[in-house]
Amino acid sequence: MILEHLIAAVNADPEKLIEKMKIASPAVLVNQCGRVSFDTLERPYGTVKVFSSDEKGVGRSRNKALSEASGDILLFTDDDIIYVDGYEEIVKKEFSKHPEADGLFFNVKVCEERRTYWNSDYSRVRLFNSGRYPAYSIALRRRALDGKKLRFSELFGGGAKFSCGEDSLFIKDCLKAGLKLYRTTAFIGEEEATPSTWFKGYDEKYFFDRGVLYHFLYGRLAFIFGFRFVYTKRTLMCRDIPWRRALGILKMGIKEGKRIKKA
Repeated sequence: MILEHLIAAVNADPEKLIEKMKIASPAVLVNQCGRVSFDTLERPYGTVKVFSSDEKGVGRSRNKALSEASGDILLFTDDDIIYVDGYEEIVKKEFSKHPEADGLFFNVKVCEERRTYWNSDYSRVRLFNSGRYPAYSIALRRRALDGKKLRFSELFGGGAKFSCGEDSLFIKDCLKAGLKLYRTTAFIGEEEATPSTWFKGYDEKYFFDRGVLYHFLYGRLAFIFGFRFVYTKRTLMCRDIPWRRALGILKMGIKEGKRIKKA
């Protein structure tokens, strides 16, 4: 069983990056750095294929990495995740233990303000509770993707038109394609405290982009999910923009989403 990282990075020094992240498995690294080239880094644990790109958008990076992947288990990875010692065996063991799973969501620690999930049990993930998981928590069996043409949206995420959500849309598409996804309590890494490439605070763009995303995630139920999101998190998010105003901006984003043909 070969575990392979699919790493999305921006302006990185590939050699320093894989050392910092404590990578210990083969990898495909797509580095948005303003130039186009290809290189390989040979390591005791395998080959790191490095694709330098002049394109923007994390969705494009993830799709390029997917197209070049050859491992049995694909672990989606951001460039600010630091892995724990032995994480590769933890991931392989979980997949060996759960042959029923096409994909697993692992625990990765982040700061309290940015945390959207923490798995406390092993359980099936469905559409209604899948939106909380970031891309860096996901590992998939490559064979489960064969023939399904699953790709990340290039309209959402860091560097794209709308600021976040490419991971949620990808997970939704995986579930709709019939993949069986489960959450697990296994812990594999921690997010490094660095400035976000897309999050600039809970401003108007944040709520507008969230509305566009919710249209594609929830369709007719977009406003209901949007209301729940804003109201339950109003103490944290609505210090500068009153929550009713934030909800109105989110609603405008939903209307904009309806005018876009495809995410």
